[in-house]
Amino acid sequence: MKRDMDLIREILLRIESDPEFDGTRWVTPSEPSDLMPTNCLMDELNYHLELLIEAGFLTGESRSGYGSPTINRLTWKGHEFLDNVRDNEIWRGTKERLKGLPSVAINIVAELAKAEIKKKLGLT
Repeated sequence: MKRDMDLIREILLRIESDPEFDGTRWVTPSEPSDLMPTNCLMDELNYHLELLIEAGFLTGESRSGYGSPTINRLTWKGHEFLDNVRDNEIWRGTKERLKGLPSVAINIVAELAKAEIKKKLGLT
């Protein structure tokens, strides 16, 4: 399965906005609509949640293909990435710069988003 940066961004935005993910409880999504407002398959959601846990963007417990991972909260790293890609205009600019590339590491996505933020602030 391919990593989908739009889906990653959407998952992080959803988790950040939900008070249920405040770090005091553990949540295991049983269907995509538990976490996502868009149409996505449960396998896609689980795969991306696993990636976000592995990357250190979420505190959670991996199920490694045996059901949905359990999620607790965003980590500092998850918040930092989300702060760089939250703004829709910044996200569009970042994706435009990535156009034509088959895939890019998430740290490159974050760096491009930072560059878009600096451009918006007139720092470049």
